[in-house]
Amino acid sequence: MPGRAEAQGPLAGLKVVEFAGIGPAPMCAMLLADLGAEVLRLDRLQDAGLGVKQPTRFELLNRSRRSAALDLKKPEAVAAALRMVESADVLIEGFRPGVMERLGLGPDVCLARNPRLVYGRMTGWGQRGPLADAAGHDLNYIALVGALHAIGPAGGKPVPPLNLVGDFGGGALYLAFGISAALFSVRQTGKGQVVDAAMTDGAASLMTIMYGLFAQGFWRDQRGVNLLDGAAPFYDTYETKDGKYVAVAPIEGKFYAEFLAKLGLDPASLPKQNDPKGWAEIKAKFAGILKTKTRDEWCAIFAGSDACFAPVLSLAEAPKHPHNAARGTFIEIDGVVQPAPAPRFSRTPGAVQSPPAAIGAHTVEALADWGFAGDEIAALKRAGAIAG
Repeated sequence: MPGRAEAQGPLAGLKVVEFAGIGPAPMCAMLLADLGAEVLRLDRLQDAGLGVKQPTRFELLNRSRRSAALDLKKPEAVAAALRMVESADVLIEGFRPGVMERLGLGPDVCLARNPRLVYGRMTGWGQRGPLADAAGHDLNYIALVGALHAIGPAGGKPVPPLNLVGDFGGGALYLAFGISAALFSVRQTGKGQVVDAAMTDGAASLMTIMYGLFAQGFWRDQRGVNLLDGAAPFYDTYETKDGKYVAVAPIEGKFYAEFLAKLGLDPASLPKQNDPKGWAEIKAKFAGILKTKTRDEWCAIFAGSDACFAPVLSLAEAPKHPHNAARGTFIEIDGVVQPAPAPRFSRTPGAVQSPPAAIGAHTVEALADWGFAGDEIAALKRAGAIAG
């Protein structure tokens, strides 16, 4: 895929201006672009030509869109950005509160220029609150809302779940969902609005079921002692003979019975499934049996069953699994294996529109496509407002 493909997907025709950042805001932009939106990433001119820490083709969160480099410290560049905002449907930014306002690109200014604009803001703590201006990362955000406390072994310390829960689950996905909801509102009312997506809010929302179970008294406020946190023998991972692992999750009675049958265990020889007092005994039994065969041998035994069993695959192994291969869950572009666009659509499938773009690679052509005449682009170059 050497260049940009013709836009396809359910969001084809949607125009998005993205102010470049890191983590969740770029992923949100990638999600929209993979589903057909025309997303123009506005990078800092100061970053253009400085080289990158890794080859551009590995910057996967920047795929499916073009890059224009602007120096937003110059009024000419700010004016150019505002002009693009006038014809955009969505704006995405992931700076600390107040940064866009100081640049002259805050919501009030942009919505005055384009009343139908959906102004998407991605932060860790939110636009308001005692911590709004503090630095932080995924781990800090999920710590504040109870999510991190709940993840880890009994008697052990909290375990970071990569940065999936705050940055991407509670951040990027909630911003994309918020933007989609605000776009529906625009269709109904003709009026845009600000979407304040905070990773703390999103991560808290992801914990809704746990808070309900906790209020009910079903979920204990401790790690590693509950149904879904590794305490239950039927919801855990086990090492196999070859030092690999399998994931076991037969929660429902009929699935649990099938799992026991595949292990060659008589239910009558074990404590009751849902009695926590017997979980340690059951877990030890499972661990001993599963250690007697390799991961692949167990996969063959459980193939085609409803025992809720799966091998724990590495990043190198996962794209090669027959199920993932059959669905095209992973694709390869420029020699880089990466997840394919999701979710799937029956009539308007999404697609990766282009590989990740180097900073400022499309400045001139993108500005031209967004309505700037040749002499206007030349004037911006002379002013040092854009990459030349």
